[in-house]
Amino acid sequence: MGFFKFIFSKTFLIQLVIAAIVIVVLAFLALKWLDYSTNQDQRIAVPDLSKQSLDVVDDQLAELDLRFEILDSANFNPDFPRYSVIEQVPEPGQFVKENRKIYLTLNPSGYRKVMIPDLIRRTRRQAEPTLRSLGFEIGDVSYKPDIAEDAVLELRYKGKKLEPGDELMKTSKIDLVLGDGSGKYRMEGEEEQDSIIPEEEEIEF
Repeated sequence: MGFFKFIFSKTFLIQLVIAAIVIVVLAFLALKWLDYSTNQDQRIAVPDLSKQSLDVVDDQLAELDLRFEILDSANFNPDFPRYSVIEQVPEPGQFVKENRKIYLTLNPSGYRKVMIPDLIRRTRRQAEPTLRSLGFEIGDVSYKPDIAEDAVLELRYKGKKLEPGDELMKTSKIDLVLGDGSGKYRMEGEEEQDSIIPEEEEIEF
């Protein structure tokens, strides 16, 4: 009975209230300390670094106590200046803490070169999708005499004949020379030779 009498006594209830207040105060102080130590209240808006050069990016992020790291170079985008920022993580407008690292993807200096495949004697229907899938554009299409209609006879770039294995920048415009299905194709510089019938020698009797 003495134990239950103590639990419901005024002295115990006062001690219980004091203990609860102490716990609440300690918890409040602990949260405040965590907020201070982890900079929870310091939120920095990530700027838009799109199309900015690395020099500008360095100055801009340094003023905000932020850092950056270059991840990689993307495929060349003509809408962005060379060596400028194409993508960033976190994205513009997101809030981060100080000293956070911003990851950047840069625009390379230009289109990379692509090897010309062997498309000679392939059909136009096969050649055009192949060239487009490699990043080339189709230019002028001309025809020359050949037995196979629409067969690729030559690939040309700015008037120069291309050979399989040659390399061109992506988006280069390649002209096609196709067969018209009419007859034998003659290579450049090759002249049509007429058959020469030797004259009959006079036979003296």
